[in-house]
Amino acid sequence: MAWAWLATPISLLRAPIDPNAKLQCISYAPFRSHQTSSATTQVSRQQIAEDLVELAKITECVRTYADDLGLDQIPEVAAGLGLKVIQGIWLSKDRQKNATQISTAVRLARQYPDTIIALVVGNEVLLHREMSVSDLATLIHSVKAQVPVPVTYSDVWEYWLRYRELESAVDFVTVHILPYWENIPIPAESAVAHVDAVRRRVASAFPGKEILIGETGWPSEGRMRGPSLPSRTNQARVVSEVLELARREHFRVNLFEAYDESWKHEFEGTVGGSWGLFDAASRMPKYPPGVPISNFPSWKLQMGSGMVLALLVFGAAWLTLRRKPWQPAPAAWVAVAISATTAGILFGVAVQKTVHESYGAGAWLLWGTLLVAATASPVFGASALISGRAPPAFLELLGPEEDRTPSLLAAVHGLVWIVVVMIGAQTALGFVFDPREKDFPYAALTMAAVPFAAMTLLNHPRKARRPVAESLFAGVFLVAAVYTCCSEGPENWQSLWTGAAYLLLALTLWRART
Repeated sequence: MAWAWLATPISLLRAPIDPNAKLQCISYAPFRSHQTSSATTQVSRQQIAEDLVELAKITECVRTYADDLGLDQIPEVAAGLGLKVIQGIWLSKDRQKNATQISTAVRLARQYPDTIIALVVGNEVLLHREMSVSDLATLIHSVKAQVPVPVTYSDVWEYWLRYRELESAVDFVTVHILPYWENIPIPAESAVAHVDAVRRRVASAFPGKEILIGETGWPSEGRMRGPSLPSRTNQARVVSEVLELARREHFRVNLFEAYDESWKHEFEGTVGGSWGLFDAASRMPKYPPGVPISNFPSWKLQMGSGMVLALLVFGAAWLTLRRKPWQPAPAAWVAVAISATTAGILFGVAVQKTVHESYGAGAWLLWGTLLVAATASPVFGASALISGRAPPAFLELLGPEEDRTPSLLAAVHGLVWIVVVMIGAQTALGFVFDPREKDFPYAALTMAAVPFAAMTLLNHPRKARRPVAESLFAGVFLVAAVYTCCSEGPENWQSLWTGAAYLLLALTLWRART
């Protein structure tokens, strides 16, 4: 029942990718897997051609952001496929690199005047404080004097309104309107209304200029910001509604972006690499025409694996009862049922989050370890609940020899608990000190925390000395829960859920006895 609700597909007026109604333009970067925008990368012509052949089926134009690292081959390949190009010039504080970028773009614009329909001199340079507005205007004027195509500059809409003197330097205004990244995040259901309102505001500020929405879109994965929820259905909905609005209101729009850029995970978190309409690894569309759009396209597999885990939890309880015949309290079976149901529902969610939120060996090790511990927790917890075994304490594993548990089962269970607490504390501190790109591990933490909380509530140890380590970790989780929920706001259910998991861990640790 839960998975039928979670996987409910959505209906759209227009498919995000429709070969019968091509996109006006879409941002394109060719980097794959291990490739990044660093100086060590060199993209091959074949790689670009493979991408542009697919993009030519769904769009009339691609927008690029630089012309080094092999990206200068894009106009030639695009020309052979009938694609237009909005050619980007990447500007930074490095004047020598700027000069190289500009000279290459000028050459390309002269060489492919029928393919390159505009040059974008700089991308969010003012936002990132890479250059003064006067120096930027001077460069734009210099480029305009050398090329036969229109010239513009792209930045977030607030910076265009702040630096209106740039109007005289450009042939048209290119604004970025990304509702997810607004200072006050916009929910997906209000995103298109926000895009339209901002477009009209910018148009009224520059009545003599054409307005191009140079970037707009929505991420398919990652952490919430306020009410802004990245998801597959929200991405498809926002893109579909933006395209319909552009068709109805007759304005130019470039979608951000063609392919997911997984390499950005390292610098911008899961959200940064999840704006594409095509998957980074397979290079296939996320939303093929005619296929229902769901947040969990593999929901049947996820539901089935969750049911298997739930059966394992009950199986562990039954085997424990066979080995130690006695009559456990009815509350123990209720706790086992709650643990099994929680794990069964959330296992598929936790696996999907692990796959999408892990980039690089370190992240795979971290989130993979948490997933393993979260999966083991309800299984070991069921055995402990039925046998009446008390929750494991840190001293039983790490303390003096006389305090350590002689039970191998309890020792392994204790190791699972330590893993959950350590990784949970690491994420909790991350949300306090550097939360911007951090994903909320609500699914795995809940799977892990519920069985331990149930054990602490039902199975009381005989002695009553509160360990210092447990108390310190309880304080960390308590502070992180309060801070995270307050800083993220009441509309962010991911932070509220994660905060609730931290509170559950804090209470479990505080009640611990050894």
